[in-house]
Amino acid sequence: MKFKHTSVLLHETIDNLKPKNGGLYVDATFGGGGHAKYLLSKIETGTLVGFDQDEYAIKSAELNFADLLQPDSEPKLKLVHDNFSNLEQDLVKLGYADGIDGIYYDLGVSSPQFDQADRGFSYRYNARLDMRMDQSQDTDAYQLVNTLSQKELADILYQYGDEKFSRQIAHRIVERRKDKPIVTTFELVDIIKEAIPAYARRTGGHPAKKSFQALRVAVNHELDVLQASLEEAIKILRPGGRLSVITFQSHEDKIVKKIFKKYSEVEVPRGMPFVPDDMKPTLRLVNRKPITASTSELENNNRSHSAKLRVAEKL
Repeated sequence: MKFKHTSVLLHETIDNLKPKNGGLYVDATFGGGGHAKYLLSKIETGTLVGFDQDEYAIKSAELNFADLLQPDSEPKLKLVHDNFSNLEQDLVKLGYADGIDGIYYDLGVSSPQFDQADRGFSYRYNARLDMRMDQSQDTDAYQLVNTLSQKELADILYQYGDEKFSRQIAHRIVERRKDKPIVTTFELVDIIKEAIPAYARRTGGHPAKKSFQALRVAVNHELDVLQASLEEAIKILRPGGRLSVITFQSHEDKIVKKIFKKYSEVEVPRGMPFVPDDMKPTLRLVNRKPITASTSELENNNRSHSAKLRVAEKL
């Protein structure tokens, strides 16, 4: 079982965490384990806890990292099959209630998830509409497409995909499903193409790209769980611990930027000679502007083009 995925901003993400021997680190989105492998190579002792809600990723990791999962291995790796929204409670269950030294997120969908046709993430393969990262959850893209109202669908396409033809696409979906359910990715692609004017389909990439992104975000509640998880991560970081987050879409980056700003800036009343301890910022921004891929990485990894990395340190 192979989970091939080229990690984006690999060195920048891990090196900015400043991993140290004996530290406790968290990979919130384990995937193929590229970032994990590099972090573990930087320390001789310590522990990395890898989270992933995709059972396929966890099973692949159990095979590919078998030597590091042994009780007496150094450094140690522990895997958790769960969404990173349950970060704190899962760490407590593992006995790590005293805080962590670093955590990183590589958001979005991994290459293997796109490439597995039957997962229904991609408009390039014909499959049942699914898009669930966690295959055990009930709600999938098929249910959203076939049960939500026209307004609800339009709102999802616009809010999560910036699709300016969201109303037209939603209307066409509702009209089409009156005859029979919309079952496959290619059926949905055809509907989207029909709804978008010909002139607009000639530029901007695949016409279904934004709609598929929006549905995936909605199915997996990606933006909601991201905000909650970041709040937990900041809470359980030890002083001096660092947080690295790679985003691939503007909605994700806005959430990270907003959370980082919330915890790194304070408003001091005019005339106050010093800042009381309870008003001091919780975070320090390591990089004011997001780190982006180098020219070399852009040439070798297409997925890196939209990647942005933000890093903060707990004070």
